[in-house]
Amino acid sequence: MATLNSKKAQAKAIRGALALAQQISRFPAAKMWLDYDVEADVLYISLKRPQKANETVELDKEGILLRYRGQELVGITVLDASQR
Repeated sequence: MATLNSKKAQAKAIRGALALAQQISRFPAAKMWLDYDVEADVLYISLKRPQKANETVELDKEGILLRYRGQELVGITVLDASQR
């Protein structure tokens, strides 16, 4: 687990978590899994386990990838996650 050393970093993390929580309430799934790759700075949000997507759609060149299996959204990948 990551440790936040400064109060400024803690406040930023809390604001980010609250913003994410607001968006999550709109997702089409009751359960989801979050995985963060520190080295690649990529956040993976899986709406299904196991995630078996067969199509990826980039959302407006914003570094957000929507992962679909057929017509069903099964995951979201956020590139440069720490910058958002």
